[in-house]
Amino acid sequence: MAEDEIQLKKLLKELFRSQLFAALATQQLARPYANLVAFAATDDLKSIVFATRRQTNKYANLLSNNSVSVLIDNRTNRDSDLRTAVAVTVTGTAEEVKKDQKEGLLQLYLVKHHNLEKFVHSPDSALFRIRVKRYYIVRNFQEVVELKIEA
Repeated sequence: MAEDEIQLKKLLKELFRSQLFAALATQQLARPYANLVAFAATDDLKSIVFATRRQTNKYANLLSNNSVSVLIDNRTNRDSDLRTAVAVTVTGTAEEVKKDQKEGLLQLYLVKHHNLEKFVHSPDSALFRIRVKRYYIVRNFQEVVELKIEA
């Protein structure tokens, strides 16, 4: 693995550990639709996990078109963000986690979001995994780097 790729993965892991929420983009009737989700990422960076209620537009959108994009950033809403903020766009496909694969991903999620335990254990909730295809990392205002994830 190239040194640059190692550094990018380290940057992603630090960002994902420090941030609780992400903006999830789906499609609703061929129109963009965005939601705020609490997320967790696997250590190998191949998956991002979030939970949602089944009776939501988000859930319906994910079932009708599983191509998604996620934005995670560390901005502080200050002028200095132009130099110091990092934003990552994640592209991939989302799927509801099957019961036989749920335990490990659920634990990963709850370590980060222990206050959502009742929510994720509700029969009305679904745990989703995004299988990451690419990361687009933006830093220093205009520097964009693409990192492809091998399946």
